[in-house]
Amino acid sequence: MTVIRKIAGTGCGCDDIARPGSLISIDEALSRIEGLTQAAPETELVTLAQAVGRVLAQPVQSRGMVPPFDNAAMDGFAIHTGDLCGDGPWSLAIGGRIAAGHLPLCELRRKEAIQVFTGAPVPKGADAVVMQEQVLRSDTHIRMTGLVKPGSNIRRAGEDMAMGRIVVPAGRSLSPRDIAACAAAGYQAVPVIRRIRAALLVTGDEVVQQGQTRGAAAIWDVNTPMLSAAIAAPGIDLCSIQIAGDTRHGLRAQLAELSQRVDLIVTTGGISVGEEDHVKPALSDLSARIAFSGVAVKPGKPVSFGHVGRAAWLGLPGNPLSAFVTWQIFGAALCRSLSGQTQGAVRRRHVVLQRVLHHNPGRCELRLAGLTGFDSAGREVVDFVDATRSGRVSQLPDMDGLLFIPAETEDLPGGALVEFHPF
Repeated sequence: MTVIRKIAGTGCGCDDIARPGSLISIDEALSRIEGLTQAAPETELVTLAQAVGRVLAQPVQSRGMVPPFDNAAMDGFAIHTGDLCGDGPWSLAIGGRIAAGHLPLCELRRKEAIQVFTGAPVPKGADAVVMQEQVLRSDTHIRMTGLVKPGSNIRRAGEDMAMGRIVVPAGRSLSPRDIAACAAAGYQAVPVIRRIRAALLVTGDEVVQQGQTRGAAAIWDVNTPMLSAAIAAPGIDLCSIQIAGDTRHGLRAQLAELSQRVDLIVTTGGISVGEEDHVKPALSDLSARIAFSGVAVKPGKPVSFGHVGRAAWLGLPGNPLSAFVTWQIFGAALCRSLSGQTQGAVRRRHVVLQRVLHHNPGRCELRLAGLTGFDSAGREVVDFVDATRSGRVSQLPDMDGLLFIPAETEDLPGGALVEFHPF
């Protein structure tokens, strides 16, 4: 028998630890992002073909009944069940034919059947459709041996959508499923929040672009292509990607210029407290408003958030894995708030550990994990990396998400439940 241990504590578990300085919990950081970020007020009208991934600005209400009339749910014959008197079999004369998209030329007469095709209007006087596979047909009649219940194989007018029903709420990031509902409700275009203008500013004199000559003390630039791909979304216009001048003066100039024309500035690196970390001093020069500077999480402790000028600012660590993980948690949440998304956000879910997990208490850890299948109870099972190393990305392609390991946790047995955040 598998023993399931209930997760102790609430949230990420990093509220209860003795934290140095001003580190806050993951949940508190997410709460500040949500509370201090406003959605762009401007909206635009886009066609359904362009709307996938955009955030709906106003609810979509059905412009009519769906379906708009009683129609056949399958190919067959429209009949009146009252004609099936006594013991069968019964024989009914074929009184006509109705294809989808065509109106009935006459109403159904007693002791008659009218051939109908899927989606065709049900003629007046009919109260059921019998499947063509359940009748024997001659040139002029059909022969039936089984009774048919009233209402069989008829889609009633308005049974899917009533007139005026809200079928997609405002704040939803539109998926193909939502597009289907909008189209059925009679919409060709929908109002959405305008695209969020974002800028990526990558710091580090040691960083070299792929394709350029790399010196002995240089490393390839991982953050620019990685975060460009991560930030890219239908509702985001990544309008500027810059390599930062790694000086206080250079960063101040770049941040000042970007803060006047974008909604979101994402920086990587330069947010710790070393002599070569110039992002926060540059922001201070610009009277930036810092909401938090450091979160009790591993990896990504230096992650920071605030506002400079008209733009929100998210400072990610420079190590690639730390930057990727903190973008997944905090960057995605910030983009949802900026775009006004209130429906359909990613939800953490519980999964089962495939084996024993070891953890050093102190900070909530976000550990890479991959889904491996299901256990005998139908629960998802995950395997995971044995340690989190913030500079390593080689394991990312095989991972499906992050395990939330509470700060006070030491060892968890195989079969234990843990929270999982999918990528």
